Amino acid sequence: MRGEEFAADLATSAGEVLLAIRKEHLAAGTAEGKALAKAGDRGAQEHIAERLAAERPDDAVLSEEAADDLRRLESERVWIIDPLDGTREYSEDRHDWAVHVALWERGSLTAGAVALPGLGTTLSTAGEFPDLGPPAEPIRLAVSRSRASDLVKAVAAEYGAELVPMGSAGYKVSAVVRGEVDAYVHSGGQYEWDSAAPVAVAAAAGLHTSRIDGSALEYNREDPYLPDLLVCRPSLAKGLLEIIGQHQAV
Repeated sequence: MRGEEFAADLATSAGEVLLAIRKEHLAAGTAEGKALAKAGDRGAQEHIAERLAAERPDDAVLSEEAADDLRRLESERVWIIDPLDGTREYSEDRHDWAVHVALWERGSLTAGAVALPGLGTTLSTAGEFPDLGPPAEPIRLAVSRSRASDLVKAVAAEYGAELVPMGSAGYKVSAVVRGEVDAYVHSGGQYEWDSAAPVAVAAAAGLHTSRIDGSALEYNREDPYLPDLLVCRPSLAKGLLEIIGQHQAV
């Protein structure tokens, strides 16, 4: 199975595990937020780790739910994993959470998949993507359900954009890929596992992906902290980056 196909299959199967865990907890009446979130994180991580060990034993792994083994820095192939992106949404029985599986090879992301189990679909670098057509008027920006950063609110005000609240980072990027929104601007802190798979998928779909200063997103670094992100329609990138730069310079 090629890397792209394996990434999609792995993300999808982990999503199925997560749905089964949630169903079990709901049936048992134990679907309390933190307990269910922990069970989901643990179950998805175990499933992914077991499959990688069995089917890709020579590859290194960087996962949110596992201890970081810095031997990955010497590896030519590293799987970057978020077993459950959006624990809050998952534990609230919402649909806007995801599973991230990305493959980094010799300096670049070469495969990625974002499973959206709540929607019954998986977006993959091996898949086909919809023709999005022109951006909406006003453009739509994906933002956190609980808070939009001051930068995003300033960008939205200057651009005349509509803010669209939704769940996990992976779901937000997927919403750009799927045409639900036109851009996702994030400046509040993330790690490589939060964006690697979504960025791989977005790039394969022909979208703009970068840091908010316009520089390239780099993965499999010693410090996996990667705090900001811009994913958008290519036609919007220049204008959004200019506005972001103006507000960062203040």
